[in-house]
Amino acid sequence: MNGEDSALGFTVAARNARGRIVRLGPLLETVLASHAYPPVIERLLAEALVLTALLGTLLKGEGGQLTMQAQTEGGPVRLLVCDYRDGELRGYVDHDSEAVAMVPASPSLFALFGKGYLAITFDQETSGERYQGIVPLEGASLASAVQSYFGQSEQVPSLIRVGIDPGARIAGGLLVQHYPEGEVGRERLHVRDDHPDWDHVRARGETMGAVELADPSLALDTLIWRLFHDDGEIRVMGETALTKGCRCDRAHICSVLARFAPGERAEMADSQGLITVDCAFCAKGFPIALDELVG
Repeated sequence: MNGEDSALGFTVAARNARGRIVRLGPLLETVLASHAYPPVIERLLAEALVLTALLGTLLKGEGGQLTMQAQTEGGPVRLLVCDYRDGELRGYVDHDSEAVAMVPASPSLFALFGKGYLAITFDQETSGERYQGIVPLEGASLASAVQSYFGQSEQVPSLIRVGIDPGARIAGGLLVQHYPEGEVGRERLHVRDDHPDWDHVRARGETMGAVELADPSLALDTLIWRLFHDDGEIRVMGETALTKGCRCDRAHICSVLARFAPGERAEMADSQGLITVDCAFCAKGFPIALDELVG
C-alpha cells in the first residue's frame, strides 16, 4: 500500500480524530506533461491537485463532485480550477507567462494571485445538496487557505500538510480533523480549537514532513502509524484509487456546437471548415467539421 495515486482514510477514535492521506505519482506526471507550465505553476497545480484529492475523498457515495477554484484580480495567475469526481482528478492553470517569470522561486499567494479568493464547492449527488465556502487567498500556500476554509466555513479544527518533489513529479498530502460531532448535553467539539485531544493530534500531525509525504517508498499506512501508533486503535478505511480524468467528449462538443445557428458556426470555422475546440484540462484540440453538425 505505497499509495501511488491513491487516498487512504483513517480514524483515531481515542482522540476523536479522522483524516485522509494522499499521494500522487503517475497521475501528476500525466497532468503536468500535458502542459508546458513553468516550475512555479507546476508546483502550484501539484499542490492544488493534492488538496482537491484530500477534500474530494470526503464526499459520500458516488457521483458527487468537489470543485476548487481560485479567481484573482491583477495577479500573474488568472484562474486555477481543479475538480474531483468518483476518483478522477483534473486541473489546469491559466496564467500570464511573462508575469510569472518575474515572481520569486517560492512566491506567496499574493505574489501569484494578487487580490483573490478560493471557492470550494461540494456537490453531493446522493442527497442533491450543494454548498460552497469562499476564503481569501492569503498566506504562504493554498494549503493554508484551505485550512482556513475549514476553520471559517465549517468550523472544524483541521491541519493540512503538503509535500512536493518537483523533480520526480510526486506529491502527497495529509488532512487531520477533529470530529465535528459532539455528545448530547456537552459542548460540541468542533467549536473548541483548544480541546486537549485536538492539541495532541495537531502536534502529531505537524511532525509530518514534506519529504515523507512525497516519498513513494513510504507506504501511506506506515505514515499514519508513525503519527498515531501511541493513541490506541487506528482504523484505516478502504484505499481510493485516483486517476486522471477529463470529461471532454467529442459527441458532447458536437451537441453543444449544433445549438448555434448555422451562420454563427460558419464564423467559428477556419478556412477548411473546421471548428477547433480546445480542452483546457487535457490540452487537447477537437477539430469538428461543419458538416458533422446537425441543426
